[in-house]
Amino acid sequence: MPDFPVYHTAFDSYDWMVNYGDPLFHRHVAITGVWGLVALHLADDAVLPLNYLSYVTQLQSAPEENERTRDKHREHKCLMKSVTMLIVRVYTNVLSNMLEDSVSLHPITASIQELATAAKEEEEEAKKLREQETLGNLLVLKKRTLNDRLMFAERGFLDAEGLKGRQWFKHLIYGPCRYHESKLVFFPGIVDAIAESRRMNKKEGQAAIQHEVWRVARAIQRAAFALRGELT
Repeated sequence: MPDFPVYHTAFDSYDWMVNYGDPLFHRHVAITGVWGLVALHLADDAVLPLNYLSYVTQLQSAPEENERTRDKHREHKCLMKSVTMLIVRVYTNVLSNMLEDSVSLHPITASIQELATAAKEEEEEAKKLREQETLGNLLVLKKRTLNDRLMFAERGFLDAEGLKGRQWFKHLIYGPCRYHESKLVFFPGIVDAIAESRRMNKKEGQAAIQHEVWRVARAIQRAAFALRGELT
């Protein structure tokens, strides 16, 4: 981590923080204030302040972010296909050359579109509920139902099996890649599969990558189903 070179070293200590990292602990106070404010909103807001439209935006920018941060020495292997219809044509050509059209990321593209539609519907519903000033059991029930859907949607990104070889990491969208030199921050299971495919024959490697693609697509689809209240 170039921004914090002593991270997880013997020098990552209280003395280092006092003398170099954050001498007056201003950053600590600031982040505590942020998390405290988040906790207050989660506890007191009638409708949880969870915005899945911003989540969709992050997913749609994933390929651009990965392209900026990937290790240039692994460039020909670690570029991921677009997950947004707006830029899919550009990345399709690149990945077709790299993966010879043997691995399709269409399942992810399609599932993100589903999530985008569900998130837009949920945002409109939440706005209407927040604007209603009348009190009543029916309104309270509607808000509670929406809050349940918002919470279950995030859980949709989790997978019981976890990441291959690191089952304690359950989130398939965000998580640390096993091969840290890749510096990719999205879809860790896919990134790991791309790196590990080098040690397999072509057919096995492609199958491993495609398997992880389907796992991610299903996770995003689960989140979309949860937002609509269709997750069973």
